[in-house]
Amino acid sequence: MPTPEEAQLNSPPCSDKDGIRERLYAQMVLIRRFEERILELFAAGELFGTTHCYIGQEANAVGIINHLAQRDIVFSSHRCHGHFLARTGKADLLMAELMGRATGLVGGRGGSQHICYENFYSNGVQGGIVPTATGMALAEKMQGTGAIATVFMGDGTLGEGLVYEAFNLASLWSAPILFVIENNRWSQSTPVEKQVAGSMLARGQAFGIDSGEIESTDAEELYKHFGPIVNKVRQEQRPHLEVVHTYRLCHHSKSDDMRPAEEIERHRQNEPLPKLRSRLKQEVAKRLDDEARTQVEQAVTWARQQPFPSASTLGIRATADGFSPAENHKTAPQV
Repeated sequence: MPTPEEAQLNSPPCSDKDGIRERLYAQMVLIRRFEERILELFAAGELFGTTHCYIGQEANAVGIINHLAQRDIVFSSHRCHGHFLARTGKADLLMAELMGRATGLVGGRGGSQHICYENFYSNGVQGGIVPTATGMALAEKMQGTGAIATVFMGDGTLGEGLVYEAFNLASLWSAPILFVIENNRWSQSTPVEKQVAGSMLARGQAFGIDSGEIESTDAEELYKHFGPIVNKVRQEQRPHLEVVHTYRLCHHSKSDDMRPAEEIERHRQNEPLPKLRSRLKQEVAKRLDDEARTQVEQAVTWARQQPFPSASTLGIRATADGFSPAENHKTAPQV
């Protein structure tokens, strides 16, 4: 099992309330400014592949991931920028990857849908991430590392049969995995009530998986809510399913959006960044805002200077410990 020190590598002390607020807000504003910038870069033709943004859902990522230890596994989907930045803060490497550069996370060949960096993974195959993450959680248990896995999926993923095969085996074999369903109420252009029958919680409960739900865009509330859940998965070495009812303020991908404008505006009044920003001192919030903008612009500048892949820069290399970025991989200066 992880030592208390290891369990806190990505988590501030619970007594440091102001520190927690600052950390959560800093991560959320970095995610928001990063994604706003990549939408501009996509429109300008500077990105390779498609892009799916997380705007409006940032509180989920920071509220959950800040409870994970360094050796825990995080598996995400096509909408992964927020999870990755909350986990690593590596805006430079992610930007280089989206720009198709050789010093990106996987050599500029994967884009955001195919990240493999340390203990963070993403894949754009709908539902395919769930059994993969389950298998990784089981492997950690068999090795006795004490690590757990967390997999983020959207409500639309509940239509995939692989998800239920994974639920079945996770419960049967007691895999230490946290299944997080981010119900943003729309599966591309289809509202959730027209594509998900019955209860989301019942899907986990049917396989004997403890399940719960929370409706919130408050990062502090989510942080407090998920602390006991993560600890339970780690201590009991059993799966847990948690549904987070949230809302995606941006389009599904690039510019496709068929949602009613009044619905979006209604949810915009409850979005996570202003909610948490209002609890910070004005000068602190401004500093964190400025630092995020600077970090994103540094990432853009650095990524533009990086080379494109060639036959001599294959992007990833095998090592005794698995796969890691290529040896020419360098990190941009951080704020």
